[in-house]
Amino acid sequence: MTVWKTSMRNFFAHKGRMALSAVAVLLSVAFVCGTLVFTDTMNTTFDKLFAATSADVTVSPKSAKVDDTPENGKPESLPASVVARVEKADGVKEAEGAVSSMAVTVVDSHNKNMGSEGGAPTIAGNWTRNDLRSMEITSGHAPRGPTEVMVDADTADKHHLKLGDELRTIAVTGDVRAKISGIAAFKVTNPGAAIVYLDTATAQQKLLGARDAFTQISVTAEPGVNDVQLKRNVATALDGSAAYKLQTQKEAADSNKDSMGSFLDVMKYAMLGFAGIAFLVGIFLIVNTFSMLVAQRTREIGLMRAIGSSRKQVNRSVLLEAVLLGIVGSLLGVAAGVGLAVGLMKVMGAVGMELSTQDLTIAWTTPVVGLALGIIVTVFAAYIPARRAGKVSPMAALRDSGTPADAKSGWIRAGIGLVLTGGGAAALWATTQADKSSDGSLFLGLGVVLTLIGFIVIGPLLAGVVVRALGVVVLRLFGPVGRLAERNALRNPRRTGATGAALMIGLALVACLSVVGSSMVASATDELDKSVGADFIVQSATGQLIVPQAAKALTTAPGIEHVTNYKVLGAKLTNPDGSTTDEHVTAADPTYPQDLRRETVAGDLNAAYGKNAMSVGDEYATAHGIKVGDTVTVAFKAGEPAKLKVAAITSDDTSVDQGAMYLNTATAERYVPADKMPKNVIMFAKAQDGKEKEAYAALKSSLAQYPQYKVQNQADFKQDLKDQIGQLLNIVYGLLALAIIVAVLGVVNTLALSVVERTREIGLMRAIGLSRRQLRRMIRLESVVIALFGALLGLGLGMGWGTSAQKLLALEGLGVLEIPWPTIITVFVASAFVGLFAALVPAFRAGRMNVLNAIATDG
Repeated sequence: MTVWKTSMRNFFAHKGRMALSAVAVLLSVAFVCGTLVFTDTMNTTFDKLFAATSADVTVSPKSAKVDDTPENGKPESLPASVVARVEKADGVKEAEGAVSSMAVTVVDSHNKNMGSEGGAPTIAGNWTRNDLRSMEITSGHAPRGPTEVMVDADTADKHHLKLGDELRTIAVTGDVRAKISGIAAFKVTNPGAAIVYLDTATAQQKLLGARDAFTQISVTAEPGVNDVQLKRNVATALDGSAAYKLQTQKEAADSNKDSMGSFLDVMKYAMLGFAGIAFLVGIFLIVNTFSMLVAQRTREIGLMRAIGSSRKQVNRSVLLEAVLLGIVGSLLGVAAGVGLAVGLMKVMGAVGMELSTQDLTIAWTTPVVGLALGIIVTVFAAYIPARRAGKVSPMAALRDSGTPADAKSGWIRAGIGLVLTGGGAAALWATTQADKSSDGSLFLGLGVVLTLIGFIVIGPLLAGVVVRALGVVVLRLFGPVGRLAERNALRNPRRTGATGAALMIGLALVACLSVVGSSMVASATDELDKSVGADFIVQSATGQLIVPQAAKALTTAPGIEHVTNYKVLGAKLTNPDGSTTDEHVTAADPTYPQDLRRETVAGDLNAAYGKNAMSVGDEYATAHGIKVGDTVTVAFKAGEPAKLKVAAITSDDTSVDQGAMYLNTATAERYVPADKMPKNVIMFAKAQDGKEKEAYAALKSSLAQYPQYKVQNQADFKQDLKDQIGQLLNIVYGLLALAIIVAVLGVVNTLALSVVERTREIGLMRAIGLSRRQLRRMIRLESVVIALFGALLGLGLGMGWGTSAQKLLALEGLGVLEIPWPTIITVFVASAFVGLFAALVPAFRAGRMNVLNAIATDG
């Protein structure tokens, strides 16, 4: 009980100093709990959606996949006659054919795309009774003919659509112009998909290109018949045909959920990774807090030891304080995590993925995980200071506060740090020498971990060197006040090292990603300059195939010398060595070698566009012993097998079309039926000499009716690439800001406790003439130099990581290293302002100290 009372007294006596550490725990726990609540809510949303939209039993083509985009733009289908066969199965109340396609674009009368820009699909299909499971018509009626269309309420609200407005549905078989006859609202949350319904005949003809086919059959069971039994009965009615896939409601929902699983997992673990970084930074803050509190209470602890407290009791007292800190911070963090999850849902809604707070899911494991993590991390961080407190002897009661550093342990620590840093540097060097990405990745991971730990361990030694160097450059400009700030920062190198290390971690990741991102952009730009000969590139930002009507519009644009088609076909290759592999081959026009200049290792690339000829990449050729003149059997997924002669072997030392196998479109057309022939993934165009501007305008004009496609010249393409990488980096920087905020709190806490520790010293300096303004400046300069110390370590370490990572990218064809000096310099300068900001409150409090009271302070 005495230990408990002592811990409670000390905790509340220093509640102001504990607050910043509690905030660090709060932020870290909030990020973990927010991530768990957010991803659980997304899972709940999709579970409800998939359960509501799935029939008792669904019959679909065996080859159909939930997330598969058909090469020819038309979904896999089954004969309409199968509906009648299914209806005859025992236990079937109703069977109805359904049509659904995601290979569509829907635009309004002003050619504005009605689809989501955040990755959610646009879906077109026919209205069926099965849709009543998840939707209800709130106004108007379902489409009754080819001139009518129904739209979901969320899309109607978002784009201000009403009954009578015209929509155009663009599919590979043509366009459907129809007026809105009805609006249907979801009974569950719609995560952002735009949905339009056509009448059945129009949906079959325009989405599948046939009036006697469906993409699936929705089967409803009679009362008393369960889904599993119904599935068996339907299978019997279909004679167990292997051509069809049968799924119960649960199996269909699980299949749809699995298609979303990888996306949700990547988001979940990425965010938890950033939470882990915040926890790591928070550990430094907590260690510093308890170390300084223990040092300030040296005399008090010595007195406790003198009157009979054992080492274990002192140790336990400090750890109990840590437990209290962990509990308070974690409880607040769990609550903040729920708020963070709601905020994330709002952000996702702004980019197109709608999530409702009605589906907010807080599993019992979430607060348990948050509390456990917060308390365990806090106690772990406080363990070393607690042990140090337990070692305080009763004689310490006769000395001033503060425990002298153990010189021997300092040298041992420096030695361990140098070994770890040297090992990490060796691993990073090995990364740059690796011949394979897999080997290099292992070395890179090892190098990052070892150098990070090494820099943390060696921090006190580096603090003595770096702070002195910064003092010469920065602090000496401020005369005696600057020298005092330098000495204060050097007074406890271990504390300065730990405080700087907290900031170092976040900035090291920022610098590393900046180098990697800039190098990727520079490499891709360099590759484009060397390889791309086409003036214009046409593609969809959302991955939609180029519909024939849009492709035709491109070929008729004035001022164009040639237009190149580019299609990708799935195929099974049988190689000369007898091996078989599943690959994708590229069918393009003979003008493609002009649009993309590829280095040829052997043979003639132009010859690969001849009759029954092809090219392969040099890595594939080496792996399978292929030489120019050999024959490869190509069994097209959607057609017949072809024996093609290898006319060229291209170099894979590129980032554009790496590993591509080329053949003439005409060759592919000999073996693949016209209705199965893939649509263009991308198209290239070359302007007539001197008509680049006119051709650019003409291409844009020709595609004005098709807003899903972008016409880009090389400058546009490079800028688009830069913007995409920049957006990704900005998201990462935003997440890393959490760790940097925690690090700033660490600087604030260190300075605040340092001011308390030096109360008497500050009073004496004020008594001999140091003004309040000079005192505040001294503390601000100390904060700035600590922040710059952490920034120098972080930026230097991050650039080392980024440079090593770029060498791995070079193995994938991205061979240009670019250090983003403007970003690096901006971050370094911003770190000085971070230091100034962190010192505002401690400097203000120091300046308000009463001189006589400060001098009279004990210790």
